[in-house]
Amino acid sequence: MKKLVVIFISVFIVSHLAAEDGSRLWLRFQETKKEATDSKLFRSNRKSPTITIALDELNRYWKGPAVDLIADKKAGTIKDGYKISYKGGKISISAARDIGLLYGVYHLLRLQQTGKDATALNVEERPSYERRILNHWDNLDGSIERGYAGRSLWQWSQLPDTLSPRYEAYARANASIGINGTVLNNVNANPQILTPEYLLKVKALADLFRPYGLTVYLSVNFAAPKAIGGLPDADPLNKDVQQWWKNKVKEIYALIPDFGGLLVKANSEGQSGPQDYGRTHADGANMLADALKPYQGIVMWRAFVYSPTKEDRAKQACQEFVPLDGQFRDNVIIQIKNGPIDFQPREPFSPLFGALRHTQEMIEFQITQEYLGHSKQLVYLAPLFEETLQSDTYSDGKGATVAKITDGSLRPARVTAIAGVANTGDEVNWCGHPFAQSNWYAFGRLAWNHNLPSEQIADEWIRMTFTPDERFVRPVKDMMMSSRETCVNYMMPYGLHHIFAFNQHYGPEPWGDIPGGRADWMPWYYHNADTTGVGFDRTATGSNAVAQYFPSLNDVYGDISRCPENLLLWFHHVPWEYKLKNGGSLWDNLCYRYDEGVQQVRSYQKVWDRLETWVDAQRFREVQSRLRIQAKDALIWKDACLLYFQTFSGQPIPYDIERPVNELDELKEQIRIKHNSTL
Repeated sequence: MKKLVVIFISVFIVSHLAAEDGSRLWLRFQETKKEATDSKLFRSNRKSPTITIALDELNRYWKGPAVDLIADKKAGTIKDGYKISYKGGKISISAARDIGLLYGVYHLLRLQQTGKDATALNVEERPSYERRILNHWDNLDGSIERGYAGRSLWQWSQLPDTLSPRYEAYARANASIGINGTVLNNVNANPQILTPEYLLKVKALADLFRPYGLTVYLSVNFAAPKAIGGLPDADPLNKDVQQWWKNKVKEIYALIPDFGGLLVKANSEGQSGPQDYGRTHADGANMLADALKPYQGIVMWRAFVYSPTKEDRAKQACQEFVPLDGQFRDNVIIQIKNGPIDFQPREPFSPLFGALRHTQEMIEFQITQEYLGHSKQLVYLAPLFEETLQSDTYSDGKGATVAKITDGSLRPARVTAIAGVANTGDEVNWCGHPFAQSNWYAFGRLAWNHNLPSEQIADEWIRMTFTPDERFVRPVKDMMMSSRETCVNYMMPYGLHHIFAFNQHYGPEPWGDIPGGRADWMPWYYHNADTTGVGFDRTATGSNAVAQYFPSLNDVYGDISRCPENLLLWFHHVPWEYKLKNGGSLWDNLCYRYDEGVQQVRSYQKVWDRLETWVDAQRFREVQSRLRIQAKDALIWKDACLLYFQTFSGQPIPYDIERPVNELDELKEQIRIKHNSTL
């Protein structure tokens, strides 16, 4: 009888949970019922569209004491910062800029929503980076490169006359976590974005975003003067080309006075750039910087230079940019991916961080899960972001972390910035997988304060997105915090990298060899498996990529006995019989890691199924379904990689782990069919 009562109570709780579709993200504030006179609880010493939004948020959702918003130019020297204090039964938020007051309001609402005390406050917040930017890889036809949550948010065919309500919801979500910039279009840019027709559409979005402190940027095609301007070339030293860009920038600022600047991908993956004309990256970036300078605009010039080379691809960025150090204008900032290859599940930090001593550097993360299971797999990325930001480059002695190099605290910088490749689309829940929302949230929180622990961010997000009940928060937080390492385990442990299926970047294809493709498109280029061992030799006896790191790290990475084991196969070609620190061989440890990844995902299924009473039915089923997919895919990764690598190692899979359930030839055929279906 007691068991039946428990079952009845559980069913009752689930049936009475409010229906959810994920559209509210982490902003699931409960509206308060206030009397008309209660509006006097919230006051400000000035008026503006931004302050109107801040007061409206307080009126609708704040349940605590009275709040004064005080605009005071003396309140802080750092843009966007704010102070919150509590005295005499009243909360005061002061800031030098109106947007700081709005950020302060969202700080209060976050405390309320997560169950924290908001009446014992003495807080001063200053962002780690001046520019905290989402990069959208959205195309003008509505598609999204590496997008896994539907089509683009931007309905270009309806702009500028029709504004989707999701635009303002998007701006509000970003403001709630301190993101203050958005690049609207793909780095593989269509030149048409710079035509008068599209600039009017961009203006409509910029006008809507402005009260939320969200500045608009554009990716540009370097060949635009030739493609849409009618010029014979796009040579950055051509006076006519320079004038074309000056005229175009003037046109943009006439429409959008607070336009942020330009993002450029040049001479990479077939994109046009200054090297087409025998010029340097500095020549190209400086031409654009000169056009933007009168308007305080910036150039974000990407260091992702991925073009055919006989050298190790991991060395390319340093080889092209270090010789140019000190040649860039002070409104140019080099945008560097977190690792030297391409957003892999695990990479060492890019050696370009710290190597440019006289050039501003910013970091680029990928929020969208191109190489981490798309929006089908639960992978919380804050530990990856945190790992990179806190990595010590030793460029200026011990403590020269990537965070300190990019935030201007180690070396003075006129511009500081951080970028994340967005994972939003037009699906109702914005990001596809309900847990993928956490990565958007985490990027914003770390962009605001790169010292926040990823565990704290996960705790906030769970409480805001689902429930503050500890019986739910604790197990879900444990699952999230281990999920990135779980993904590494079943995909590419010990520093293996880029062994994905060609183009789709989802499933495994370590045997991949695409006819007519370049070597650095092929998985074998990166794993180098043979009968002696596996891994990429980047030591002095190999490509010598370790030499691009500062000596303290070069000595560690280049020594197989000292190299961190999680990067072992990134820097070394390691014999199958090599003994790791636990005494087991590399081969056996690889097998155990792959199997561990599979078992970890299965444990997530059990954890989630036990939490049904705390989650609304729709989101519960969505996560449950995706965990089933992840468990199946993890098993495919394990079987494909171990069976393939076994053809080189010649050693048995340890008998105390689960046997492969797939045949290698069948897996190869499945991948081949997927390739053909995408051609």
